[in-house]
Amino acid sequence: MTSGSTGKKAADTALIIRRQSASDRVVALAGNPNVGKSTVFNALTGLSQHTGNWSGKTVTNAQGRCEYQGNGFILVDIPGSYSLMAHSAEEEVARDFLCFGKPDVAVVVCDATCLERNLNLVLQTIEIMPRTVVCVNLMDEAKKKKIRIDLDQLSRQLGVPAVGVCARAEKGLDDLLEQVAACAAQAEAPDPPKVAYPLAVEQALQRMAPAVQLRCGQALPARWLALRILEGDPALLESAGNYLGVPLREDPMLDSLRREALDSLAQAGIPPEKLQDEIVSALVRRAEQISSQVVHCEQGGYHDRDRKIDRILTSRFFGVPLMIALLAGVFWLTIVGANYPSRWLSAGLFWIEERLAEIFAWAGAPDFLCGMLVHGAYRTLAWVVSVMLPPMAIFFPLFTLLEDLGYLPRVAFNLDRYFQACDACGKQSLTMCMGFGCNAAGVVGCRIIDSPRERLIAILTNNFVPCNGRFPMLIAISTMFFAGAFPGPLQSFGSALLLTALILVGVLATFLGSKLLSSTILKGIPSSFTLELPAYRRPQIGKTIFRSVFDRTIFVLGRAAAVAAPAGMLIWLMANVTVGGGTLLSHCAGFLDPFARQLGLDGVILLAFVLGLPANEIVTPIMIMAYLSTGSLIEMESLETMRQLFVANGWTWVTAICVMLFSLMHWPCSTTCLTIHKETQSLKWTAVAFLFPTALGMAACFLVTQIARIWM
Repeated sequence: MTSGSTGKKAADTALIIRRQSASDRVVALAGNPNVGKSTVFNALTGLSQHTGNWSGKTVTNAQGRCEYQGNGFILVDIPGSYSLMAHSAEEEVARDFLCFGKPDVAVVVCDATCLERNLNLVLQTIEIMPRTVVCVNLMDEAKKKKIRIDLDQLSRQLGVPAVGVCARAEKGLDDLLEQVAACAAQAEAPDPPKVAYPLAVEQALQRMAPAVQLRCGQALPARWLALRILEGDPALLESAGNYLGVPLREDPMLDSLRREALDSLAQAGIPPEKLQDEIVSALVRRAEQISSQVVHCEQGGYHDRDRKIDRILTSRFFGVPLMIALLAGVFWLTIVGANYPSRWLSAGLFWIEERLAEIFAWAGAPDFLCGMLVHGAYRTLAWVVSVMLPPMAIFFPLFTLLEDLGYLPRVAFNLDRYFQACDACGKQSLTMCMGFGCNAAGVVGCRIIDSPRERLIAILTNNFVPCNGRFPMLIAISTMFFAGAFPGPLQSFGSALLLTALILVGVLATFLGSKLLSSTILKGIPSSFTLELPAYRRPQIGKTIFRSVFDRTIFVLGRAAAVAAPAGMLIWLMANVTVGGGTLLSHCAGFLDPFARQLGLDGVILLAFVLGLPANEIVTPIMIMAYLSTGSLIEMESLETMRQLFVANGWTWVTAICVMLFSLMHWPCSTTCLTIHKETQSLKWTAVAFLFPTALGMAACFLVTQIARIWM
């Protein structure tokens, strides 16, 4: 088996499939969330995939190419879905691609440890795509739990091939591709057994099927389309009508047949509002029947271990405290582990700066040009890389390991009731977790929230969770002014505890902000959602580190570096251009100083936050540069030296608290703002996302300052 990749892009009406050969077959890869679908996709196509958004949707797609025995396959990884009766943008995209994307074969990935739950999607997919192969993944996990899957019987019951694989170990993938190739090469599509719906529904389908068949021909299964017409999903019928070139929603004959069918169903005790429940119940019953014949457990209670762990990790008494303790542990490992690599990286990058300066001098370049490009743009870039890379290279893998272990859904479960109390969606807890690494990634993650109102709430409050770029300053200030109370060896532990406390303040600000928004400009009733708690699995440490470093760390670092270099050039110009006896930097700081004092800050601090809009990592060096009037960014020898500089410029413990609060609750960085605009397609909501956290941050700083002045 060889692998490669293929590109993709969205068109106005459909996803464009780029075939390397005219004989390439398109394979739709479907499955529930958390069944290892992405692992199957990665194993078949390799790591060089191409991702983007579906046309008109903020839903990610990925394409990849693989070959088997001379046959080329374009794999399209469609969004994870529990059902094709679409209740979200992801499920709508998955259904529409299966119906109208013209894939040659569908592969539905299932979890061998909970096959019955996955069969609901399998049965629905087979109704649309008879050329389907069922990929039963995680066979190794099932073996450990002493679960045996009779794959031959499963294939006979479904009427389509069923293959057992262990995608993580790349076992069974050749068998899977063999079945896919055979399925695609069949002259006629299989005719799998039909799901038996209630008698009244079956009679209604028989009356409608001939008229539907005349309109859809062989393009869509007539029985499936008749069932959808009975349900009356307007979005699906419009898409199907556009696909077939016939107006299904305005067809008088179909409309008449539908009304007659609904009347007969109502007489049989199935009113329109209960029709979908009856359909779902029939699918569930069929899944139970199949599961009872193909799943064999040597011993009961194979989920007992997971349930025992969940009784602790998701309990009302221990769930949140353990979550906080785990977060503190991750921060401690990040703080301790990043110290030395950061120093080594800084030394190496600043050594390169000296060599660049020597090259400019050797070339006879003007001092102004050398200062702007080397001491401005490059030095700022070097600072951002040396400060961001080590903690990200530790934090992201640790966070990804928790994700692969199956812990993050437990975090969402623990926080769900708090978000519900704020009239927001519990899924917001997952997007909040994504914001720890990068707020822009957290904003993109808000796509998992179905309700537009709740998605906006999550986007507007995501910035209250400090991203990786704000960690260094928060750690430095908490260590300089507060962690000194801890004995020497425990200072890193104290910094981790203080950072965790700040994170909790950010979480409380998220709850408060969500409640304010849901009570004012984004009023509404919180929606319910299904949250699956996947089985605990042993993470693949090597692949996890590789994926987190290249997919997350390098991506976020590259985005920050792209804005840091031009920002450094601008800062250098402001620090070196003199007007009226003072630099532009000092004039701007003096202008902002009276207002900043009311917030417990000063003009230099507030200006540093303003100039740090492109990247939060450069806020601290801008403050140092302005206080010392050096004309370029410099790095202090130690935190104690930095603390003495800040104290000499009027800092107190109140200033330190206000700086940390404002760092926690202020405008998003430029990258996040651009991401917000891309996700919302609205300048208005981008402006709200900029102003809302800033207003709360200023209010919090003002309140702390006034209380401190009264108390002192």
